Amino acid sequence: MSTIASKYDPSNTESKWYQYWMEHKLFASKIDPNKEPYTIVIPPPNVTGVLHMGHMLNNTIQDVLIRRARMQGKNACWVPGTDHASIATETKVVQLLKEKGIDKKDLSREEFLKHAWEWKEKYGGIILEQLKKLGASCDWDRTAFTMDEGLSDAVISVFVDLYKKGKIYRGIRMVNWDPKGQTALSDDEVITKEIASKLYYINYQIEGTVNQFLTIATTRPETIMADVAICINPNDPRFTHLKGKKAIVPLINRAIPIIEDEYVDMEFGTGCLKVTPAHDINDYELGIKHKLEVIDILNDNGTLNEKAQILVGEDRFIARKKIGKLLEEAGQLEKVEDYKSNVGHSERTDAVIEPKLSLQWFLKMDEITKPAFSSVMEDVIQLHPPKFKNMYRVWMENVRDWCISRQLWWGHQIPAYHLPNGEFVVAKTKEEALKIAQTEHDSSYTLDDLKQDEDVLDTWFSSWLWPISVFDTDVFTTGKPNEELKYYYPTNDLVTAPEILFFWVARMIIAGYEYMGEKPFKNVYLTGIVRDKLGRKMSKSLGNSPDPLELIAQYGADGVRTGMLFSSPAGNDLPYDDKLVEQGRNFANKIWNAFRLVKGWEIDSNLDGEANTSSIHWFENRFNQALAEINDHFEKFRISDALMATYKLVWGDFCSWYLEMIKPEYQKPIDQATYDKTIEIFEDILKILHPFMPFISEEIWHQIQYRKVEESLILAKWPEAKPFDSKITEEANQVFEVVSQVRNLRASKGMSPKEALDLTINTKRPELYQRFESVLVKLANLSSLNFAAKVENAMSFVVKADECFVPMGDSINVEEEKATLQKELEYTKGFLNSVMKKLSNQRFVAGAPAQVVENEKKKQADAEAKIKALEESLAKLG
Repeated sequence: MSTIASKYDPSNTESKWYQYWMEHKLFASKIDPNKEPYTIVIPPPNVTGVLHMGHMLNNTIQDVLIRRARMQGKNACWVPGTDHASIATETKVVQLLKEKGIDKKDLSREEFLKHAWEWKEKYGGIILEQLKKLGASCDWDRTAFTMDEGLSDAVISVFVDLYKKGKIYRGIRMVNWDPKGQTALSDDEVITKEIASKLYYINYQIEGTVNQFLTIATTRPETIMADVAICINPNDPRFTHLKGKKAIVPLINRAIPIIEDEYVDMEFGTGCLKVTPAHDINDYELGIKHKLEVIDILNDNGTLNEKAQILVGEDRFIARKKIGKLLEEAGQLEKVEDYKSNVGHSERTDAVIEPKLSLQWFLKMDEITKPAFSSVMEDVIQLHPPKFKNMYRVWMENVRDWCISRQLWWGHQIPAYHLPNGEFVVAKTKEEALKIAQTEHDSSYTLDDLKQDEDVLDTWFSSWLWPISVFDTDVFTTGKPNEELKYYYPTNDLVTAPEILFFWVARMIIAGYEYMGEKPFKNVYLTGIVRDKLGRKMSKSLGNSPDPLELIAQYGADGVRTGMLFSSPAGNDLPYDDKLVEQGRNFANKIWNAFRLVKGWEIDSNLDGEANTSSIHWFENRFNQALAEINDHFEKFRISDALMATYKLVWGDFCSWYLEMIKPEYQKPIDQATYDKTIEIFEDILKILHPFMPFISEEIWHQIQYRKVEESLILAKWPEAKPFDSKITEEANQVFEVVSQVRNLRASKGMSPKEALDLTINTKRPELYQRFESVLVKLANLSSLNFAAKVENAMSFVVKADECFVPMGDSINVEEEKATLQKELEYTKGFLNSVMKKLSNQRFVAGAPAQVVENEKKKQADAEAKIKALEESLAKLG
């Protein structure tokens, strides 16, 4: 015992064991034809990232899955890496340069990229180092970065290939434009916020009249100079007289047609709509339908250009206020109302997004998405929980062409080369592009005549190749997968957040079928969002998110891991509370104290352990029963439930019951057979604990006895599920209930736990209690166990259908006893009523698994038997 610390200190074990696993390459994975591969690719965090609570949850789940697979004898491979995160990283670097007095526009592309790479090398791996503190058992030798040379080549190859297939094109389309970052954004880079706004009611004069006006409500009066039409609903009787007429745009006096379309909501605003195709996506679609002119009055930085005719050079929001005043002075502002509107903001710069027509590169999505759509709908790829299938279906059925270009410098530069004649060629290298240009355009062209496209590709255009490119970067060119890709692909499980289900997950599936003809993974586990006690999403700006590393320092990595998983079922948000990780730490302490108790026993090989046979037999059955539950939860991706089943087995069944049942009396030895069996049981418990709590389990595993590297717990075999007798576990639970009731009775009467009591049971199954008689006598501290129909002057309680009596002499208060029994009777009747409601619900009976329905019927039978026994007890008391 002198070598076992009295208190578990995670700070002494975590770094020790992580270093041990790393030194001995226990996370590493190599091709092994004799082993089934189990592969996870990490959702690559941004190189700008630091560990936050969402990462903690996501990576804990991945590590639980990978550690269990490793123990199941599979060749577990967890590939780590980071994403270059174009706009996020560029924003960071621009900000850093600004602090040094350097403006990006004063630098060449090459100079800026030099600064960006320096930043990446200094800060880009922080989050991966932080993941090690959590215990992440990634194969770190495989660490990848989306702008590594090979991965970058793969991205360029895919662009060229898709362009040659006619799936990539360049054109002017409406995009999300960030005026501050001056780049197009994907939908997932836009955050919608509800903001306080104003609704301006503006009068448009009808052409050829003096006092005839149309009133139109808008939140964006600064765009009226880009109006090209006014639209009314053809079914609206209020505007029948205006059909075919024109209206005059206020302040600039330009006549625009009044058109008709059922798109207009007659109930919203004034029932008519100003059409501004250059500055609204819906107006843009309306403009295409009605072949309307497009007038773009905004510069890339959000200021008004010459086409606005007035307020040229003003910022859009300053222009909004000034336009309001000008309209009021002109007598064309009817009124202004307060208004709440949902406005898109750039995730990185927080600038209000501007819908903008822009010349961009696009990937056609209509045909390429079809295999990815059907594979999820037909459960070839399974989403967990399946409720997200509908979200996936809606997205995929309404998919638009993907804007893949970004007006940035950090990222994969588009391999298109512009020629002096206004044309362009697409090729992997400038030299290849020159050959094409000389062959197809002008043989006199030189390298100096070719100018590479300034734009870079959307970050997702590299990460959609991730499950393939981390194993093989040449397959996109050769079409022939290398041995690694053949072995590890498709990967098994992906753990990620629902908000990138379309933007990343769906696109990986698309790329998987396009380049491998095969799904990239079999299961997608979608986590929830970590929220605070008020239900708010945790964020730095709100100041409601704890520092994960501080939590680990305070509660230990095992405590934090289990705390995060205690209440985080797939797809549901996690209501975080420090009490959760505190509970995780307490669980670690409970395990440690159980270990100290067992290792502290003195052993006497001459002792007979017959008295403990029933206890051991019970726990073996209970362990196998729990193991079956835990395995089932894992198979169904109920990771939180698997942890809770483990927690109840360890804390309740093992620590609270089994150890109490078999532990020797104070300062007395235990027999060798019981001790050996208990160590064997403990080792099996450590195995199922290991995926959740790798550090403390490995520490105890090695403290039990000396182990070689290859005998480490991380490599131990997952326990084999064996048949179990549920009748034994049910009977034991009944005995435990009797023990608990005797203890409660003692406590309610203020009696000492050391005072032995007589117990008499009125039962039709005395053999049940006789089988566990030594347990009952020991745990309930009984002087005798008897069987009879009735005992005078006794306190009583009912367990299932059995009435139990504890003689109390003349001290029994009959009225108190009746009140207690009556209260229990009412509670049991209420419980029975709730069970009957379930069983009378035909949808429940027809839809629930047979075992669940059977359990409810058993609850009904037990409750009915208990009610009968309680009523008989009350009758005896008069």
